[in-house]
Amino acid sequence: MLLTPGAISYADWRAIHEGADAALDPACRPAIAESAAAVERILAKGKPVYGINTGFGKLASVRIEAGDLATLQRNIVLSHAAGVGEAMPVPVSRLMMALKLASLARGASGVSVATVDLLEAMLARGLTPVVPAQGSVGASGDLAPLAHMTAAMIGVGEIIVAGERLPAAEALARAGLAPATLGPKEGLALLNGTQFSTAYALSGLFAAERLYRAALITGILSTEAAKGSDAPFDHRIHVLRGHKGQIETADALRAMMAGSAIRASHRDNDVRVQDPYCLRCQPQVMGAVLDLLRKAADTLIVEANGVSDNPLIFAESDEALSGGNFHAEPVAFAADMIALALCEIGSLAERRIAMLVDPALSGLPAFLTPQPGLNSGFMIPQVTAAALVSENRQRATPASVDSIPTSANQEDHVSMAAHGARRLAEMAANVEAILGIELLAGAQGCDFHAPLASSAPVEAVRALLRAQVPMLDHDRHMAPDMAAATALMRSPALIAAVGPLPGVA
Repeated sequence: MLLTPGAISYADWRAIHEGADAALDPACRPAIAESAAAVERILAKGKPVYGINTGFGKLASVRIEAGDLATLQRNIVLSHAAGVGEAMPVPVSRLMMALKLASLARGASGVSVATVDLLEAMLARGLTPVVPAQGSVGASGDLAPLAHMTAAMIGVGEIIVAGERLPAAEALARAGLAPATLGPKEGLALLNGTQFSTAYALSGLFAAERLYRAALITGILSTEAAKGSDAPFDHRIHVLRGHKGQIETADALRAMMAGSAIRASHRDNDVRVQDPYCLRCQPQVMGAVLDLLRKAADTLIVEANGVSDNPLIFAESDEALSGGNFHAEPVAFAADMIALALCEIGSLAERRIAMLVDPALSGLPAFLTPQPGLNSGFMIPQVTAAALVSENRQRATPASVDSIPTSANQEDHVSMAAHGARRLAEMAANVEAILGIELLAGAQGCDFHAPLASSAPVEAVRALLRAQVPMLDHDRHMAPDMAAATALMRSPALIAAVGPLPGVA
């Protein structure tokens, strides 16, 4: 796909995350070249300019002589490549590279066309730098992880190619690429920015959107299993309140129940006057989740299309202006919103599982097993879901409220966006497992209503599951069943079975 810097859509970023090829619109190259030329003109004036002919951070007052400018840029890359921990997943690392590429291509960073071309070529040829995922505080940019990315560009560190981990210089040579020799400002431009945090936050957002949709499906399964009412999903109720996400969610839930024989069987003789909140308030909770995800997406797409390094080069006036666009507070806030959304998706789903296994609430056999006592059925899967909810509640504590001064108090307030965004992957994995358990429990509950069937979409979902996991008629090894159901949470077939559902964009 062709990337137009400053105007790249949510769908485009998601496609890159999923493995799509990406290349810059050639029309952006003159602006890149002019920005690099402006750096040379600024240097020619002989004045000290941060990051171009001075030290960095607390060392900004140290003047660097012309003969040492290339060494200065190499040194910042090597000294800042100080991350620890597991390497970034390849899809997230590729997304980070694309984000950096788009930022540099805005023509405000002072890097050469050759440097941009190298990063673009690495992305196109599947050369993914090995980047330790821990070490950024989200200001002054994601320095350590971006330094590891940049180190690979100069032939230092490691690169993954087709699943093989190679020394960076060897990987570049195999691909017919020469390591970069960084000119003035280039090392700093590559290191400074929020692309690591933004890549992780976008990855978390993509997962959260998928799980929002999956939770609508498992929620309807549970509603049918418990012989819940579709009256709380009536469009008129939600229009009166007015929240867009709530209205769209209620409409989707009601549509999925349309034509259900299970629902028709108790429409005129509902035992419960009102369903518990975990069923009745799905539009209110999940609609708020959708609205929150959309707000996070608005922030992240602006960030993804922006320029967040420092200083910024304004070629029209030959100025290098120091600011603070590297501060990732917007990303940190967005990541915290996504964390809250993930936490609530899982929390509501666990309450539905707990309701289904309790015969006093669901009207179903205890723990959804035909012979309670001899069999424990879904007793412990519900405990597992509760454990995962608790983990996510702890992880959902806002990261953005934390700050720790760095760089000898020069960088005295930081965003913690990197940690806030990284945790989203683990939270999403927990929600996948919770929803997998609910898928099993909801389908099991519906099995007790045979020969009555649910709606066509719900029955299509049950068929997907039952093709892999039979009804639980006696206790068996639960972990494989749960693994199969959790895998369905990641499968496009789940959404395809019910048709289009509301989403972020």
